[in-house]
Amino acid sequence: MKTDKKILTAFLMNFFFAILEFAGGAITGSIAIISDAIHDIGDAMSIGLSYFFERISHKKPDGKYTYGYYRYSVLGSVIQSAILLCGSFLVIYNAVLRFMNPQPVDYSGMIVIAVIGFVVNFLAAYFTAGEGSLNQKAINLHMLEDVLGWAVVLVGAIVMRFTDWWFLDPALSVILAVFIGFNALKGLKAVLDIFLEKTPKGIHIKEMQAELKGIDGVLDIHHLHVWSMDGYQNAATLHVVTEGETALVKKAVKEHLASRGIGHATVECEKAD
Repeated sequence: MKTDKKILTAFLMNFFFAILEFAGGAITGSIAIISDAIHDIGDAMSIGLSYFFERISHKKPDGKYTYGYYRYSVLGSVIQSAILLCGSFLVIYNAVLRFMNPQPVDYSGMIVIAVIGFVVNFLAAYFTAGEGSLNQKAINLHMLEDVLGWAVVLVGAIVMRFTDWWFLDPALSVILAVFIGFNALKGLKAVLDIFLEKTPKGIHIKEMQAELKGIDGVLDIHHLHVWSMDGYQNAATLHVVTEGETALVKKAVKEHLASRGIGHATVECEKAD
């Protein structure tokens, strides 16, 4: 199955299940299920945007986007993070109200929905697994997190079914909301790092300068700038002081940068004098 089709399959599964969740949460009176429904709506929107931007990001550079359309792939992350953060605050607010004013919960219904949720997200994780784009791999990781979240809800529902500990429902919703909000903040920070053109993770400028100076014919390196287009496609510009054959030095420098995950490099060579 191609990457686009895998992402589309995950979107359809999450979208229709989220609608079922809202209905199930309303029927059972479970804040934990409603909180995960909000999460899954955010997931569905994110996956839908990822599918849309996955196709756009494949477009070749043109006069408007000279570096290509790679950054379209990160726009969905901004929207997703905002939705998930707002949803997390809303869920925590409602959970606090539930602590103050307890409501009856249909634990048997919670168990049924939790089982369905676990199975649906497990299948979504299965469909998005395997080789594919980095975008697909990120979605697969998110699906695996959802599998874990539903496992927690299922265990909690079973415990409440036999103990009638009603407070576990709002408590679980708070735990899930905090977990989701924390990961949304991490995702938002990663996106902001890209737009602020922060040096990509795992790349250390001073170490890279030292490595490049070790190449035959390279005397010095300055004006070295490294940034990322989408969190995966990295680019660099640099000035190389050399007394060797310019073409050979450029080739060696670009090959070394490519080995460090920098696929697009602009190298300006200067003579020592």
